Amino acid sequence: MTLALFDLDHTLIAGDSEVLWGEFLGERGWVEPQEYRREALRFFDLYKSGRLDMNEFLDFQLHFLSQHPMETLLALRAEFVREKIETILLPKARGAVAEHRRRGHTTIIITASSRFISEPLAELYGVDHLIATEAEIREGRFTGRAAGVPSYAAGKVSRLERWMAQHGGTLAGSWFYSDSHNDLPLLRRVENPVAVHPDPVLAEEAAERGWQVISFTE
Repeated sequence: MTLALFDLDHTLIAGDSEVLWGEFLGERGWVEPQEYRREALRFFDLYKSGRLDMNEFLDFQLHFLSQHPMETLLALRAEFVREKIETILLPKARGAVAEHRRRGHTTIIITASSRFISEPLAELYGVDHLIATEAEIREGRFTGRAAGVPSYAAGKVSRLERWMAQHGGTLAGSWFYSDSHNDLPLLRRVENPVAVHPDPVLAEEAAERGWQVISFTE
């Protein structure tokens, strides 16, 4: 089994799904728009700088899910995907996923975003599996807490190792596409790391190591 791994935000899509989710909720009046956007962008800036406290972010991001029944959340998510996500899908990214599948590779989105947000995007791209940050669910409702290890930074490595233990497979011949230096722990582990319109830190490391650098937006 050859694994082809893909980051989600700013890699497969031209934006950040969690930031866009907050904007969508604000536009619909489900959250106070300016306050929510300010906090979302603050966390995004911390993420870009490598200083994100993932537990603090998850407390913020998962709180809304805990306040509403699943039926309401799923209806909101469907509208969100139509309005905010379908316009930022990248044909070249879809082509890369399709090419790996044509070659018989097992395709996986591995993202720090929550499964609730990223699951429909994985379906849109036709990937085989999704590794995402999991939100705890009890009696059919979100609790507002994360479940297990968040799929972020070094956590992506441990989550992938757990996935391979359950499904089989190794990193022999593996690929990983990402835009972010936060994914360096996993990029350094795969055989074929690919920097996709990388941030400055990742671009520098890719140049030093001779990694492939591509863009899905040009």
